[in-house]
Amino acid sequence: MTHKVSNVRILKVIPNKGLIAFASFIVDDSFYFTSVAIHRKLDGSGYRLTYPTKKVNNKEVYIFKPLYPDLSHAIEQALFQQLENCNISNYDRYHSA
Repeated sequence: MTHKVSNVRILKVIPNKGLIAFASFIVDDSFYFTSVAIHRKLDGSGYRLTYPTKKVNNKEVYIFKPLYPDLSHAIEQALFQQLENCNISNYDRYHSA
């Protein structure tokens, strides 16, 4: 199944332990997602996403995350493309993309 990821917004943050930005987006014109963290990979080869969690009985549980590889891939492609368009290497702490 092909998924549409739209309205991608990137909010750059002061880099901290690999965290460089947060993202929000809409999937299939039906669901809005926010607070997805974007990190640089430890080896510098690209980026990775982490989805929001909350603590329940001393255990971290996901608030949401993609269940299927095709959806995960579509989200990654859309977010990483928008991140590249933001020129993250020219980081400016006072402006978001």
